[in-house]
Amino acid sequence: MATKIVARNRKAFHDYEILEKVVAGIELKGTEVKSVRAGRVNLLDSYATYVGGELYVHHMHISPFEQGSIYNHDPYRKRKLLLHRRQIEHLGDETARKHLTIVPLSMFFERQWVKVELGLCRGRKKYDKRQKIAAEESKKRLDALVKGQRRR
Repeated sequence: MATKIVARNRKAFHDYEILEKVVAGIELKGTEVKSVRAGRVNLLDSYATYVGGELYVHHMHISPFEQGSIYNHDPYRKRKLLLHRRQIEHLGDETARKHLTIVPLSMFFERQWVKVELGLCRGRKKYDKRQKIAAEESKKRLDALVKGQRRR
């Protein structure tokens, strides 16, 4: 099963603590698929909401197809996510009960289908972000020391 990653939301890994990951399909129009194939997608400020038993992703920017005509789509329109009903209800319950957020982490092709990896996330406070950065830096220093010891 070949997958080609088109876009990643790197900021989400910094701003949120990811509790659970789910892969979902996404409902796109024809010119949107062509833009995604060209890699013209931005997931930076996007999020998903549970409305009326369905999941929608908001603020996902897919640039209009350059060779498209007047029938191009709105770059920021809300797009329906395709999941099993139980998965949708589970994500909706978790967001309502535990005050969590659903954030797109990456977009990729699985064969010819466009998929979105969603993360069920809890927002990090500023001090949590600092602690994470400090832990990563200390790990880098430790790895560099170990690597230096091996070379001797």
